[in-house]
Amino acid sequence: MNFLISGSAGFIGFHLSEFLLKKKHTVYGVDDLNSYYDVKLKKSRLDILKKYKNFVFFKRKIEDIKIVKFFKKKKIDIIINLAAQAGVRHSLENPYVYINSNILGQVNMLELAKELKIKKYIYASSSSVYGGNKSLPFSVKDRVDNPISLYAASKKSTELIAEYYSHLYKISSIGLRFFTVYGPWGRPDMATFIFTKNILNGKPINIFNYGKMKRDFTYIDDVIESIYCLIDKPPIKENFSDKKNYNSSNSWAPYRIFNIGNSQPTNLNKYIKAIENNLNKKAKIILEEMQPGDVEKTYADTENLEKFINFKPSTSIDEGIKKFITWYLKYYKGKEK
Repeated sequence: MNFLISGSAGFIGFHLSEFLLKKKHTVYGVDDLNSYYDVKLKKSRLDILKKYKNFVFFKRKIEDIKIVKFFKKKKIDIIINLAAQAGVRHSLENPYVYINSNILGQVNMLELAKELKIKKYIYASSSSVYGGNKSLPFSVKDRVDNPISLYAASKKSTELIAEYYSHLYKISSIGLRFFTVYGPWGRPDMATFIFTKNILNGKPINIFNYGKMKRDFTYIDDVIESIYCLIDKPPIKENFSDKKNYNSSNSWAPYRIFNIGNSQPTNLNKYIKAIENNLNKKAKIILEEMQPGDVEKTYADTENLEKFINFKPSTSIDEGIKKFITWYLKYYKGKEK
């Protein structure tokens, strides 16, 4: 099949692109290579993808309306929109980029799906949409009307926009609420990367909420396997005719939301210990208060995902961290970390 994957130089986009390329699918990759984090890392990912003859790359912003016209003449079977401006704290400093990349970009990709009569559209949401929810684990059946960051609000908006397009244009749409994804080729602004870098360089790491944090860390291979299983399923068909039956997992449109998580929340101290063990070096820890826009715990209810694709993410923290550290030390050998 022919895939259009936006954010193909990003963490998840890179891994998914390579996974599909190895299975001999054609991938049209789109990324604007912005400088939110190290562009060299993005280009290193791209260098790997460009070795595949069935990969074609386009350096473009998905929020540019011209992208719809550009791809209208391409033969595309499935669109996977993973391009987005990430980062909860960054949204406090630069709100406009979130509106442009996350919301306008989603509209453009769905407009393209509409024009091409795409049978399946998959896009990245985030566990951040659960915001101020108190009940655990976080379920797709929960209402998510209390965002505590602009990033979360932008991601919830993308879900509503996708549902509208699914309902009106019968686009089979799947939103993925990712829970703290980590692994080789990960993002430098994420905890795994920051902790590893600082521990290696003898610098302190800041632990917020005085260490009373839990995260549902999800290893990248489990994420990619989940997405591929969803790709492999027949397109979702409309099966509800009125709003009385509505919740985010049982829409009246051909539309679904799934949590992509490990369903095993891990205390941050245990996570740091796994990094210390693999580096054979102790961390210097500074305890700080909770940061604006952050949450104390994340915990994914993945029951509907497991039933739908017969797969459950299960990579342990110890196994996942070991693979990340092995990659990190190899990639940065001889380079400034």
